[in-house]
This record gives sequence, C-alpha cells and structure tokens, in this order.
Amino acid sequence: MSDAHSTDAPDYQLDHVCLAVRKIAPARAMLEKTLGYTARTEVVTNTRQQVNVQFMRKAGSIDIKLIEPSSLSSPLVDFIKERGGGLHHLAFKTQTVAAGVQDLESKGARVLAAPQPGEAFDEADIAFAFLGAGLNVELIDTDKRRSEKQ
Repeated sequence: MSDAHSTDAPDYQLDHVCLAVRKIAPARAMLEKTLGYTARTEVVTNTRQQVNVQFMRKAGSIDIKLIEPSSLSSPLVDFIKERGGGLHHLAFKTQTVAAGVQDLESKGARVLAAPQPGEAFDEADIAFAFLGAGLNVELIDTDKRRSEKQ
C-alpha cells in the first residue's frame, strides 16, 4: 500500500474549470467580450450526462468548459435552480482515469460517476468524484475535444 506522497501515486494537473449556465450562448458571449476567450469547440451534446458542452480557450490560460442542461430532466437543472449556476467542477488530467478514481477513492473521495466514455472528449473515459469542501472534480486522461475548431 502506498502513501499519498509516493512516487507511484497518480499525478493530477488542472485541465479546465467548468461553469454551469442556463444557456451557453450568452455565457460564451460574456467570456468573449469581458475576458477575451474564444470558442475552442462547437457545442456538443453529452447524452450520458444530459448536458450540452462547449470549451472556451485563451492563449496562456486554462480552458473554461460551459455546460447547460440538454433537457428538463437533466440533473444540472436542479444545480442551476439551487445555486444559480456557476462553478460546477474542476477537471484534472491524470495518466489514466481508472487509476485516478481508485487513488481518490482510497483517499476518501466519493465517486459520483465511475469511468465511462465522455462524448465531449471523443469517447475517452471520464469520471467524477466529490472530494469534500464542496469540490466536485472530473478526471480525464486525454487532450481530445469533440468538434474542435481549427
């Protein structure tokens, strides 16, 4: 059994922040106008998570992912009603999603969604966990983004 600081523990690098919004278009326009972000991808529907997703980018900064409910039955509807939207999760890239989930779970995190293909990531695995202190994280192990603009 390795401790949290051993060299074989997964490495986690912040990849993007995710904002839950009522509608992507006005949020995208606000990020473009106020902070100089541009669309990295087209809007992609993630049927498993029941959200529409668009990545925004800016040179020298991490991406911002915007998510909106894709239907009234999306779990995101309640999040937006209760909190008004805002920070939904931080996404960390790690060597493999499965190893990251196992590592975080061994450290007391609660797995919210086990590894499964993520449509916004061209079917590469993603997973979600709750670390505590109000922090939800997404784990990814790819740089791929579906419908990436050139």
